[in-house]
Amino acid sequence: MPEITLNAPALFDLSGRVALVTGAGSGIGQRIAMGLAQSGADVALIDRRTDGGLAETANFIAGTGRRSVEIAADVTSQTALSDAVQRAEAELGSLRLAVNAAGIANAAPCEEMDEAQYQTLMDINMKGVWLSCRAEARAMLAHGKGGSIVNIASMSGVIVNRGLNQVHYNASKAGVIHMSKSMAMEWVDRGIRVNSISPGYTATPMNTRPEMVHQTKEFESQTPMQRMASVDEMVGPAIFLLSDAASYCTGVDLLVDGGFCCW
Repeated sequence: MPEITLNAPALFDLSGRVALVTGAGSGIGQRIAMGLAQSGADVALIDRRTDGGLAETANFIAGTGRRSVEIAADVTSQTALSDAVQRAEAELGSLRLAVNAAGIANAAPCEEMDEAQYQTLMDINMKGVWLSCRAEARAMLAHGKGGSIVNIASMSGVIVNRGLNQVHYNASKAGVIHMSKSMAMEWVDRGIRVNSISPGYTATPMNTRPEMVHQTKEFESQTPMQRMASVDEMVGPAIFLLSDAASYCTGVDLLVDGGFCCW
């Protein structure tokens, strides 16, 4: 039997790598940024929020002994994203990892939806992911060391949620999934892996507002596991896809939905 040199725990170790996370001021993006630091990465934190969310994330990361930089930026602006990547690299080092979690959600009947509502969501959820990936990949390609990008999509890009009139949101997340696959194929021979995560119903601040209690119960009853995911349950999948443990994975959409899409 050949000598076994596998070190499984080391496959998930992100020590010495620099990551960038959009939407790092709240919800899934915030928890993933924290998890990346716990796995050894230094993390550039990007969000347009002004409520102290980025500072909260940065304080947590400091407690892990890792470095971070807080950057206020709008993902719909290529200039802002290019500047953010440049600052991240200037303060932390060459970018190797990225998670694009910035996004919004709202709903309205298709025939009644205002064009501005449709366009704003599309600009953030789809254009923002495209611009973010482009800025991140440009840096990774310039260094010639490869990298890994994970985009946060949604199971709503795979199925149509019962009782929710959100044609624009569903379309945006389907777009993120296929855009990720397309970018994965464009960069596959240059060492950049691109994958997506499609969360099911998740207990983010947006989904746990008091006025959402009735809808939350519906979400839980429709899910085979009979509960929503916690934001922490998106951290492991992200670390896996970013790490060497997923070195042969690119163009993958990982459903993390409590079994929802099985029904």
